[in-house]
Amino acid sequence: MTKVVVIGGGLSGLSAAYILEQEAQKAGLEIDVTVLEKKDRIGGKVWSIQEEGYTCEWGPNGFLDSKPWTLELCDNLGIRDQLVRSDDNARKRFIYSEGELHRMAENGPAFLKSKLISWPGKMRLAAELVIPKRTDGADETLADFGRRRLGSEALDKLIAPMVSGIFAGDPETMSLRSCFKRIYELEQEYGGLIKALIKLAKKKKREIKEGKVVASAAGPGGVLTSFYNGIQELTDGIAERIDGTIQKTAPVEKITKKDDGFELTLADGSTVDAEVVISATPSHAATGMVEGLDAELSKVLADIPYAPINVVCFGYERDRVAHNLDGFGYLIPKREGRSTLGTLWDSSIFPNRAPEGHVMLRSMMGGAVRPELVGIPEEEIVERVKLDLRTIMGVDADPSFLRVFPQLRAIPQYTVGHSKRVEAVEAASKRHPGLFYTGNAFYGVGLNDCVNASNQTVAKVINHLKK
Repeated sequence: MTKVVVIGGGLSGLSAAYILEQEAQKAGLEIDVTVLEKKDRIGGKVWSIQEEGYTCEWGPNGFLDSKPWTLELCDNLGIRDQLVRSDDNARKRFIYSEGELHRMAENGPAFLKSKLISWPGKMRLAAELVIPKRTDGADETLADFGRRRLGSEALDKLIAPMVSGIFAGDPETMSLRSCFKRIYELEQEYGGLIKALIKLAKKKKREIKEGKVVASAAGPGGVLTSFYNGIQELTDGIAERIDGTIQKTAPVEKITKKDDGFELTLADGSTVDAEVVISATPSHAATGMVEGLDAELSKVLADIPYAPINVVCFGYERDRVAHNLDGFGYLIPKREGRSTLGTLWDSSIFPNRAPEGHVMLRSMMGGAVRPELVGIPEEEIVERVKLDLRTIMGVDADPSFLRVFPQLRAIPQYTVGHSKRVEAVEAASKRHPGLFYTGNAFYGVGLNDCVNASNQTVAKVINHLKK
């Protein structure tokens, strides 16, 4: 019986533990899995808080169904029939610019009619057709890529809000190749984004005629998917089906190498032995664990920065909000000088997010571009959000429900050099056979990315156990 310890009881750790048990059984391997979670609850950043008839997501609110990994996990868990898909109106997304909410264009004609980008800005975008691709292989920032290919206005009003919406990040520091690998590949393969879209559209049309199913050309596509009572149903569902032990309030402080595996020292001084260790904690938490084992690895893990964020949930009686909530919500470019990064109209996206006759608005504040706003007094946070909602949506009423969730280290930032850091972590795993790393600090921050990373990590563990 091989003893396996998974450090971290978030989505990455739980899915790694469950998938490993399933794959080991298929391979005829006998394992005993223990999940060690630092906090007194499982789920990590996944936390659906239900109070007064509202469901407020502390972290992510769902995953896109265009990628198979989380759907396949739900199939294996037997909970796919419990999924809920976002309303079609959630496809309507907005950018707040120059005192107005602009709907994001979904096609060429709509883009030409949109007032979000000025005509000079649109002409600059069209010039992307004649801009040569970059061939030096440099790890370019998203901002440098945006200015080079699309122009400064598109960077400010399109790329920067998208980066803040996904990563709460700053495009001036984020790596194009690590954050949006597909966009990097499109430039390298086709010479430019517009050229790629034209050629891929032709390919899609041809394959449709041939009866083939094709994916979206460049974007993630798909429909946002969750559960009726919130995305926490996913992590709860995984935990219920793990055969091994889940131990909460069990923070790991040190990993020590032994002849037959590893010894994990917990905060209370007790130790746990394991032949295989899967670290699924945030990189900053893993740093101290391996400082004595591998100083180089510890430094690399510490070099992955995290953006802080305030998640602010406001509930209102529907008739107190005059603005049309027919959509997903909006993002705000940094140049607008608002306190919030954007607001999601959560009760318009999924059912059961607000009581009958009420609505839920969930705002994000801080991020890599305004980190100073995380940690300020809650009263000031609330007043800043109220001001933004009044300015942008005309909401004058006080919320009847409010919750503020500060997260000092919310989302890992894939800054320039991230791919080299990931390579260094992978090299360290080879130096210490039996020690593996997974989680959103390395290969993607979305729920789909975390489940896929768990799949890949489990495959490596199975190969290791078969040796």
